[in-house]
Amino acid sequence: MKIAAAQLSCVPADIPANVRQLVALADQARSQGAELIVFPELALTGYELDALAAAPTLWTTPDDPRLDALRSTGIATVVNCAVPTDGPLPAIGTYVYDANGDLLTTYLKQHLYENEQGIFTPGDQDGRFEFNGLRFALATCFDNHFPDLTARGAADGCDVHLASSLYGTGNGIQERATLYPSIAKDTNLHVVLANHVGPSGPWTGCGGGALWAPDGTLLTEADDHSTTVAIADIP
Repeated sequence: MKIAAAQLSCVPADIPANVRQLVALADQARSQGAELIVFPELALTGYELDALAAAPTLWTTPDDPRLDALRSTGIATVVNCAVPTDGPLPAIGTYVYDANGDLLTTYLKQHLYENEQGIFTPGDQDGRFEFNGLRFALATCFDNHFPDLTARGAADGCDVHLASSLYGTGNGIQERATLYPSIAKDTNLHVVLANHVGPSGPWTGCGGGALWAPDGTLLTEADDHSTTVAIADIP
């Protein structure tokens, strides 16, 4: 199946505007034959931590009507956003919808980066789902820096590792370029990275949404400045 890794510049704390961008990217990916698209970390709002801490209206539930247009694109979507929990703090969560818009799974980021602590609550369960004959593992940005988490996906029979992330310019460029092929080689999984491009909170995303083969070979890679998708076939 063909899988798309999306990258975009989010409109700060504007869910309707960002949903319109995600819909356009999903349509672009579907028109090129992709059956599933992965979006970056906090794609519905951008990495706007102060706004997310102050405004629970920016948190989204799986059936949030603001996502109706995205769930209706006819392609499976992997959407990362702030989600409510049973406690006072939200989590950084990933909703996975199938091509009919039905929820397949929810994953909550387990390893919070330093500036996320105290704003979000961490998850404690690994993310898994099956779609079109493949088994997928989910991870969000800093999660991917923990080999025990990525190794569990391989041990659990997964075929593809999906990473919704934010890597910035500067050190993030080299970090992005070395970490993800290493995950592919270490786990023997296909790896898909969705990243921001342009400003997002305190960072400037470096783009480079990409897919790697299990031996670490780069299959496809987006540029460092466009709102676009990178698409490759996962056999």
